[in-house]
Amino acid sequence: MRSLILTAAAMAIAMPLAYADDYAGGAIKSMETEGSEILTDANGMTLYTFDKDTAGMSNCYDDCAAKWPPLIADAGATAEGDYTLVERKDGTMQWAYKGEPLYLWVNDQKPGDMTGDGVGDVWHVAKE
Repeated sequence: MRSLILTAAAMAIAMPLAYADDYAGGAIKSMETEGSEILTDANGMTLYTFDKDTAGMSNCYDDCAAKWPPLIADAGATAEGDYTLVERKDGTMQWAYKGEPLYLWVNDQKPGDMTGDGVGDVWHVAKE
């Protein structure tokens, strides 16, 4: 019994983020932080939107995509509600929220980091 309690306590320490819901087959989660709901990937890493994208189309490729990896959908993923799929130039599908493609930021090191918010005045934390 004691090991079970210690395991539960260790898990609580290791997972300080509270997730509200899973979306897009578990690929996207929402997390409450500073009074708002932000979107994260399945691992709790913050997702971002790019002002230079247009509805349903990514404009982040090459060096941009190396710094801002697109949130690629698994083969066979299906869109649901506000979570849609955007086809990239190479034919892969990228998750989008309300038509805005979603990205990660290479400089975020751990779940909950939001170091990409405001970069170049064109990158923003994706919020519900």
